[in-house]
Amino acid sequence: MIEFAMEELLSGNSQRKRAMVRRMAEQWPGEPALALVYAVTSATEAIEDSFREAPSQDPVIPLGYRLSALISADVHAVQSMGQVPSVAEDLLHFWRRVDPLFLRLQ
Repeated sequence: MIEFAMEELLSGNSQRKRAMVRRMAEQWPGEPALALVYAVTSATEAIEDSFREAPSQDPVIPLGYRLSALISADVHAVQSMGQVPSVAEDLLHFWRRVDPLFLRLQ
């Protein structure tokens, strides 16, 4: 999952970056929802450590951390509604019913 996130963030393709979180949830629906947060955060940190010039060419580092924060907020919302522990499929359901941000990002 971390490798997938790194590939998407470093793809240079804005459409792939925008759809990354949704695609992760679709690809790993049974994984804990927080695993998506961990994967995106870890991928972003690895990019930051490996490619220090990346932010000047493409703002992938702030994007990665921003996406991690947004996923975290959604996980919190899902778990606040009683779905504890939540899995990625729960996020997909939440996005369809409550907050379609990650579904609209194509």
